[in-house]
Amino acid sequence: MPKLLLFYLVVFLSNIVQCITGFAGTVLAMPFSLMLVGYATAKPILNILGIAASIGVVLGHYKDIDKSEFFKIVVVMSIGIGGGMFISPHITANPDWIEKILGAVVIVFALYNAYLFFKKKEREPNKVLSYILLIGAGLIHGLFVCGGPLLVTYASTKIKDTRQFRATISAVWIVLNSIIMVIDIKDGYLTPQIIPNLTVCMVLLFVALIVGEKLARKLSKNAFMILSYILMFDSGISLLVDF
Repeated sequence: MPKLLLFYLVVFLSNIVQCITGFAGTVLAMPFSLMLVGYATAKPILNILGIAASIGVVLGHYKDIDKSEFFKIVVVMSIGIGGGMFISPHITANPDWIEKILGAVVIVFALYNAYLFFKKKEREPNKVLSYILLIGAGLIHGLFVCGGPLLVTYASTKIKDTRQFRATISAVWIVLNSIIMVIDIKDGYLTPQIIPNLTVCMVLLFVALIVGEKLARKLSKNAFMILSYILMFDSGISLLVDF
């Protein structure tokens, strides 16, 4: 029971950060969730929460979606998601490998995006690197529902308007996470046993979005971005090191 309560707390706090930063929620939640409830429970629940949170954003800002970037991102990331789904059965057979791989990925994400944030890098990546970023984002998203940081690295150079950025990214998650949800159902991850936990998490998500909106109006977004990178790094270390 204590682990389950900690999982609920992780869901609540990570979605407050998600509301403020627009991308960090699942990346923060997944490492801790793996340790607390395991891959088979964490992945489908966090995926559905991602869909719900994104629908909330898109409903209010659908006119701001950059349609050309939206379609490009969805198509290219879908290729990566296919690769992630192909690899998934091979790594899920060894839970220790799941934690180690995700730990390394999260640390790289945290350090690289913190570097871009502090340096305020504006140079647009070339076309080859752009496609590598998107396919990599799809691959990681297919495995762990954590492709956000790589997608943000790409999209931040392509979509400058804040409202368009948030609306477009959220629309992407609705489509891609829905694909993952269908595959999760086919693979037997979305079972009746997780429905009670999913219901509690949906309630926590709703409250977290309200709290996050209020905090976003009062506190510095930069401070929360820095905090999210620190938490990402710590969560990655916690997966790599056995305490």
